[in-house]
Amino acid sequence: MTAALFPHPLLSATIAVVWILLANEPTPGAIVLAMIVGVAVPKFTSVYWPDRPRVRNPRMIAEYLLVVIWDIVVSNVQVARLVLFRRPEDLQSCFVVVPIELESPEAVTVLAGTITMTPGTLTVDHDPVRRTLLVHCLHAPDPDEVVASIIARYESRLRSIFR
Repeated sequence: MTAALFPHPLLSATIAVVWILLANEPTPGAIVLAMIVGVAVPKFTSVYWPDRPRVRNPRMIAEYLLVVIWDIVVSNVQVARLVLFRRPEDLQSCFVVVPIELESPEAVTVLAGTITMTPGTLTVDHDPVRRTLLVHCLHAPDPDEVVASIIARYESRLRSIFR
């Protein structure tokens, strides 16, 4: 019964929490609507993704979120400094190819989204055959360091979260 009502419980909870945050006021009506939407969306879309991603280490999700939030804050400051105090011709923009070992499409999507959410970087392409992501960097004097940082900070944690 529970699996039929909540085919993706973590997604249901996430949708409900985001709905309440977007409402700006946790009124009883907003909470009820958040619960309805949180149950309905995963229920009606579950036919499109029959294989649920397996989360191996749920506690690592909190660590991953903290790392991502910290990186977004730091990157915002770095990008602001670049935009305000560097001449455009001094920027060393480049594309880097990031090899990935992630198996799950959901994990690859989370990695690509994380890279894109971090100011100064943008995931441009995913090559599933070569198992790589093409990432554009606003300023990367050492492209190898960018690749190593993405692998160490994000991919390694995602490998421990997803199966």
